[in-house]
Amino acid sequence: MPGETEKTPVLRVENLKLSYGDYEVLNEVSFEVRDGSCLVIMGGSGCGKSTLLKSLVGLLEPAEGEVYFDSRNLWASSMEDREEILRGFGVLFQGGALWSSMNLLENVSLPLETYTDLSESEVARVAEYKLGLVGLSGYEEFYPSQLSGGMKKRAGLARAMALDPKVLFFDEPSAGLDPLSSRRLDDLINELKESLGMTFVVVSHELASIFEIADDSIFLDAKSKTLLHQGSPASLLETSEHDHVRSFLSRGSSA
Repeated sequence: MPGETEKTPVLRVENLKLSYGDYEVLNEVSFEVRDGSCLVIMGGSGCGKSTLLKSLVGLLEPAEGEVYFDSRNLWASSMEDREEILRGFGVLFQGGALWSSMNLLENVSLPLETYTDLSESEVARVAEYKLGLVGLSGYEEFYPSQLSGGMKKRAGLARAMALDPKVLFFDEPSAGLDPLSSRRLDDLINELKESLGMTFVVVSHELASIFEIADDSIFLDAKSKTLLHQGSPASLLETSEHDHVRSFLSRGSSA
């Protein structure tokens, strides 16, 4: 347990308020993400999970509050500094967002070609290594249309890892996957966290994945438009004073 408390927060959110025009989505949201951990953002439909993720990765400016990445204020920074901060993030969207006209090696190489001074051979070597990390060695010349859903997600993960980000953000990584592919992706997240010390922030409503990958979690509530509770899913299931939280985490249980 001492090791957990000594880990410093790599991401800190303070009193965040998010809205679309006059419509308020979330208010007074505050939490931290520890270095080398996986935090899951969970809650029912319409609670603001994806909206919060958009603000964390620089796509939606908050109406109020701050997002700190390694003590640097994301939204109070200049555009140039903000772009530098955002290069410390990797993002995996629901569909993988791969370029259909590029093979996997080209897809993973693109961020390296855009943001580094590596030579062509160095770019190819790094891209091959990233594909190997996600179990896709030998698939460098394959195009997205030739891959299964699970393989597309892993290829998207390889590209998100291309620039060695400190934090990886996932939006519903298990969406559209069969149970076996979903479990394989969960195992990969845990493996990367343990072997490389990666930090993950994952939006998910899939209970099996939540309990498998989350070291910590936050529960967003659509009615109150705020964060109801933070803690490991197992502890929230046992100790949360909110019936809504416990019901969400015990769906499908016969207990």
